[in-house]
Amino acid sequence: MIQITCKDAVLGYEDGIVAEGLNFIVEEGDYLCILGENGSGKSTLVKALLGLKSQKSGEITRHTKGIGYLPQQTIVQRDFPASVREIVRSGCLSGSGLRPFYTKEEKQRADETMQQLGIDHLAKRCYRDLSGGQQQRVLLARALCATKHLLLLDEPVTGLDPKAQLDLYEMIARLNKEGVTIIMVSHDVNAAVRYASHILHIGSRKQLFFGTVDEYRNSRVGQSFLAAGGLDDEQS
Repeated sequence: MIQITCKDAVLGYEDGIVAEGLNFIVEEGDYLCILGENGSGKSTLVKALLGLKSQKSGEITRHTKGIGYLPQQTIVQRDFPASVREIVRSGCLSGSGLRPFYTKEEKQRADETMQQLGIDHLAKRCYRDLSGGQQQRVLLARALCATKHLLLLDEPVTGLDPKAQLDLYEMIARLNKEGVTIIMVSHDVNAAVRYASHILHIGSRKQLFFGTVDEYRNSRVGQSFLAAGGLDDEQS
């Protein structure tokens, strides 16, 4: 089942175009990594996939009920004074309308998701007192409470130490194997070819590649970036 279709999409702002000729699909169970250098339009594409920004032309169609989103964290967000349980439960708010309380089912979903990600023992802890890796697990649980159909993760390992990065990558891979579709924006080309099923690589204003990981490894652009050891790790 197709969950997202992007056809001849052009992305940009009033002062110009940042990406054009984008063509790809995301099917149920895929693990798509979006690669690109600084300024290639990755962040703009994220906004378009979430429906927060319209494309200039072409089509971006979401064939799914919702997208669970894990954004890049800011310093202010890392210091948020709320409990882990409160933050995870807040992921249910996307489907609650104006209702100012959580249902029994939503509370249960949050508890089960915390257990699934191994953070149920942190439920009463203050979020800002956690390590970076623990905080990302909390935000991942929050995104899963919004929907278990499709997760969009924007540079989720940024700022984490190598062990925490590996732990998070492995957890995301496990979720994918359990049936959750993953779209991850990343600058880590080596992790992308290790974990993803598909690669979308965008360059300055144009799409450089879309296909399976094996096809990417054998493509000119893939071989070039793998040989160079990766991509610019600044935000796009």
